[in-house]
Amino acid sequence: MQDELRQLCRRLLEDGTVQVVIGYGQSSEDGPTYPVFITNAADVARLVWNDRCFANLTTYLKRKEVKALGKPALIVKGCDERALVVLEKESQIDRGQMVVIGMACEGVGQPREPKCASCDVHMPRFSDHVIGQAANAPVEADRRYADLEALMKKSPAERMFYWMSELSRCFKCYACRATCPMCYCERCLVDKNRPQAIDTSPTLKGNFAWHIARAFHLAGRCVGCDECTRICPAGIDLRLLNMSLAKAAEDGFGYRAGVDREAEPIIGSYSLKDKESFIQ
Repeated sequence: MQDELRQLCRRLLEDGTVQVVIGYGQSSEDGPTYPVFITNAADVARLVWNDRCFANLTTYLKRKEVKALGKPALIVKGCDERALVVLEKESQIDRGQMVVIGMACEGVGQPREPKCASCDVHMPRFSDHVIGQAANAPVEADRRYADLEALMKKSPAERMFYWMSELSRCFKCYACRATCPMCYCERCLVDKNRPQAIDTSPTLKGNFAWHIARAFHLAGRCVGCDECTRICPAGIDLRLLNMSLAKAAEDGFGYRAGVDREAEPIIGSYSLKDKESFIQ
């Protein structure tokens, strides 16, 4: 798959189809992977594909510095591809102005990434090119939300103690915001000081306000890539906040962000079939 990927990217760069390839690089065989931006066909040998390719690269599409490089070819896994669906629905990207290379990823991240055990999209479905083969096996909701259900079995007091302990470690580095494909506001709410809606200091009160506000902003939009948890230097399992709202969207509206390219998002749209009587 790696050789096929490099050959495809070389061709796309050489014939001018794209000006930059956003993919994975690696300094050593046992080292971590990191994002690379290939603009010269001679450098495609820097691209790698292995079980350490965790990062959701769709987040780089929002960066001005990356946009300035020209038309991109973006490497995605089946699960990360969901972010492109949401970004397209929110008019943040033009799929006609990029080339999406989907990589079959059955086994990628296992056992290092627990999320892979609950992922049901191993084979990309909306990409322009697909490399490799894998099966998309449906995963029941109780398995996808198993970690959340384990937390919800605790008493309210125990859950509050858990979050107080977790969020007390946050020092407001905003790595969760930087890595999230859905955080694309040019100026974040937390950066505004006139008026100041959220305390920018790493106090427990300010940390609660920040993470809860961010979770609500991701309601019906989070695609479950879990990058916020993976990237957090304090080791806070932030995905549980997003997972609770994702479960509410699925339970209440039968909606999973980015799974169906034709489905209207639950935020910003309505249906006469909605359960609430006020819509009638």
